[in-house]
Order: sequence, then C-alpha cells, then structure tokens
Amino acid sequence: MKTSIMVGALALAFSAAALADDRLVRFDGGIGEIPVSNSTTPNVVRGISPGGQPWVISRLTADVRTDGRILVDGRGLLLAGGNGIGTNGGQIVRAMLFCGAASFTSDTVRLEPDGDFRIDGTLNAPPPEPCESPVLLIVNTSMPPRWFAAGIPKQ
Repeated sequence: MKTSIMVGALALAFSAAALADDRLVRFDGGIGEIPVSNSTTPNVVRGISPGGQPWVISRLTADVRTDGRILVDGRGLLLAGGNGIGTNGGQIVRAMLFCGAASFTSDTVRLEPDGDFRIDGTLNAPPPEPCESPVLLIVNTSMPPRWFAAGIPKQ
C-alpha cells in the first residue's frame, strides 16, 4: 500500500513538473502604444501600425504554451488621448505573438468598460520552439490590425 501511494505521488509530481515545463514564453508587464516613434515616424512594430491615438495599460501578463495555448490577462487598456480619452474606445482585441518573422493570433475579446480583458484559448497555430525574439502585441480586429499595447518578455 505504501509503495502504491509513493508511486502515485511521484507520478503526480512528475506530471506537475512536465506541465510547468511546457511554457514557451511569458510576458510580465505591458507598454501602452504611442503612435509615433519620433516627430514624424509611425511607431510600427513587426509591420503592425499603431492605433491612431495613444493607449495606456495598467497591467499585462501572458503565458504561451508549446502547444499554442495562450492566457493573457490585461488591466486598464484605455485611450490616453483624443476625444475618447479614458475609455476603451469600444474595441475588440486579440493577442498577436511574433516568433521572429512568424506571427500567431488568438481569438478576440471585447474590452470591459474599464479596459480589462482576458484571453484564454489557443493560437491559430502552435508557435515554433524556441520562439526567437518573442513579441506580444494586443491588436484590434481591423485588417490590417493596429496595436494598442505590447507585453514585456520575462526572462
């Protein structure tokens, strides 16, 4: 009986460790979007243009797994300029992960009135392992998309 319990406990511990090891990339912290990188140049990131007005984000965390599962928790994604300042601009957003030049997108979610959002799903395809030069953008649903916030990669 003791042996069975020990074997079960070891198997459970090994399973938990294996699940923890399937993390591909993590982001902790967010950067709001500023439309220009200098007085005349748009702040384009990985070919994605910025939203028309500045945006702020209070908090952003994201975990991406090797199988493409993604969990993003954003707080306070709000306009920081223009007539809609302090609002969510009525936006629907998605996460866009870049691994080098390759990009992957999540399902969409509507921003809450206070700018909070949660994405819990799967990317449109599993990203490569390793994910070289990871960049996470929070973008709108227009085509082409425009970015409002970026994640800070956690080493």
